[in-house]
Formats: sequence, structure tokens, C-alpha cells
Amino acid sequence: MASSSFLLGAAAVATLLAVGSCGSALTLTIGKGSSPTSLEIVTNVAISEVSIKEKGAMDWSDDLKESPTNTWTLKSKEPIKGPISVRFAVKNGGYRVVDDVIPASFKPGSVYNTGVQI
Repeated sequence: MASSSFLLGAAAVATLLAVGSCGSALTLTIGKGSSPTSLEIVTNVAISEVSIKEKGAMDWSDDLKESPTNTWTLKSKEPIKGPISVRFAVKNGGYRVVDDVIPASFKPGSVYNTGVQI
């Protein structure tokens, strides 16, 4: 009896781990319209409230606008300097931060894996 309870508990834990690992790995693609003063970030999954922070900056830039879907754009008067950290809200709640995910040498078409499962 004890061994069947143990097996049932182990199966439940395995199921929870399998369900918890489902989702898509968030990737960030640098859009075609990016330049030294404009950054387009295209995501492969829906996220919201995107902010970026340049290396050494004290504050997050909350000026990114979504348009079209899954494309976030920041226009700046000054050149945008990497590496860049990205902060975003996910649909199931909460914020995530990925430090230095976009390098200083970012170029349109580059794809960066965040390591975050959504």
C-alpha cells in the first residue's frame, strides 16, 4: 500500500513538472527599422508593458510603444547603447527582467534568446 502511494505521489510531481515546463521560450528579434536612435523589438509571444535599460542607466525607459502586434519600438534623440536589459509584463501576471540580453553590437535581423519560458 505504501509503495503505491509513493508511486502515485511521484506521478503527480512528474505531471506538475511537465505542465510547469510547457510554454514558449521568449526570443527578441531586432526589427528592420532599428538604427542607432531607434530600436524595434519583435517578440515571438505576446508580452506587455515593455521597458528597456541601457548598461549603466539608473532608470527604465518606459517609452516603448506596441505597433503592430508583438513589435515594440523606442525612438530616441540620442544613440541607444547596449548591452540592453529588457523588462516586461507577462499575461499571467508579474514582471520579468532579462539583463543585458541585447548586446551593444545589435543589428536588424539579430535574434536573441532570453532563456525565459512564457
